[in-house]
Amino acid sequence: MPKSKRAKVVHLTKTQKKGKELTIRLYAKIRECIPQYPYIYVFSVENMRNNYLKGVRTELASDSRIFFGKTRVMAKALGDTPSTEPYPSTSLLSAHLTGPCGLIFSNRDPPSILSYISAFHPLSYARAGTLSTRSFTLPAGTLYTRAGEVPDSEDVPLAHSIEPTLRKLGVPSKLVKGRIELDEPFEVCKEGEVLGSGQTTLLKMFGVAMAEFGVDMRAWWVKETGEVQVMGGVVDGKGTTKEGNGIAEVNMNENEDDFGALDDEG
Repeated sequence: MPKSKRAKVVHLTKTQKKGKELTIRLYAKIRECIPQYPYIYVFSVENMRNNYLKGVRTELASDSRIFFGKTRVMAKALGDTPSTEPYPSTSLLSAHLTGPCGLIFSNRDPPSILSYISAFHPLSYARAGTLSTRSFTLPAGTLYTRAGEVPDSEDVPLAHSIEPTLRKLGVPSKLVKGRIELDEPFEVCKEGEVLGSGQTTLLKMFGVAMAEFGVDMRAWWVKETGEVQVMGGVVDGKGTTKEGNGIAEVNMNENEDDFGALDDEG
């Protein structure tokens, strides 16, 4: 009797790791892009969400390329020192590749990129471990899907099937004639406190978004002049501040952190 093909045992010891292959590919793509674009931007991300980062990539796809991979690999591709940099002063960007950050290779000048980045701050649901940006309380009486965030006349009562889930999350709810009710207000969170998984679940259930996705520009390289502009100052090819209102430092010995996988490389 032939063996069934529906269930096959896959031994993990036989699977091929692609870590080194992806690292080499990221390095090669960055080196390939450096001579093709007049500007290289280093950006950081707050409240990382893949779908929002993909939105940024889509917006800039016509004349830009985004890489979001291991910072050490990206720094290596730009050059660790002046002797290893592929173009003058690209190594000065390496000091800014720390934490959750990426690279944008673009034909757009800084004012155009900064204008778009500064206006792009979509809200998303908070995750466990983040700080609450506001207080939120479930009102007494019948619970609606937005829990008082909008007028009851524009809202609908919460489905009765959710009541057991609310009790599991610590909400003292009850069913009265098919509707979920509270005898007294229930505080979900206070402003400034660290949110737990149960609190974030309740916030998402009632449509309360507290996390703001943000892209902050750290520095950029100008191919024509070989200068690196840091937010707050201009750094020349020697790594010294030439002008600017703030302080711009380039520490080539700073250790970069790894962040994420290569699934977001352009």
